[in-house]
Amino acid sequence: MTFSYTIILIIITCIISFITFNNEEIKSNLLFSPYQYVNYKKWWILISHGFIHADFLHLFFNMYVLYIFGPTLEFYFINSSELGAFYYIGFYLLGIIFSTLPSILKHKNNPSYNSLGASGAVSSVVFAYIIIYPLRELGLILIPGLFLPGFIFGIIYLLAEHYLSKKQYSNIAHDAHISGSLFGVFFIVIYDFNNLLIFFQKTLFYFQTFR
Repeated sequence: MTFSYTIILIIITCIISFITFNNEEIKSNLLFSPYQYVNYKKWWILISHGFIHADFLHLFFNMYVLYIFGPTLEFYFINSSELGAFYYIGFYLLGIIFSTLPSILKHKNNPSYNSLGASGAVSSVVFAYIIIYPLRELGLILIPGLFLPGFIFGIIYLLAEHYLSKKQYSNIAHDAHISGSLFGVFFIVIYDFNNLLIFFQKTLFYFQTFR
């Protein structure tokens, strides 16, 4: 079996999440609270919240998506640099951190707001993948059997997340998904600007096929 940092991340996340499913005290010390971070300098929650989840379904969905997209992105980093493993793990952890920025700005004075889960980091992974492989088809869970080129999927995803973020009834941190996604794009372009150039070349070719 080939060693995989993605699998290690999944195992660690599952272990910590399962522990906190039955221990609210530990969970409360690990989940992200902008108020606690700003006023009590609980810096570790910037990262720790990405390794805990609300329930099994929340955990399963995030880890399933990471399992699908993570290994390909991990392979890309490892084969593009001797420090590829370091970049990949660092990218994932930074994705967790950057996904908190909107909630820090919006909820830093709200002691009742908390968030948890790896969704922000997983969104970073998915969108870095889309930049590198924009024409690979991705499916929409809500519409089985429908597959779209990655870049079109990404546009629809961001528009949907933006719309849902404006709804007051949702308990999902859609802003974290958006900021995580944008970080994924930013990081992979800064890592190698050619990724952006190739992205535009591939998407332009896609539209030219309709002529």
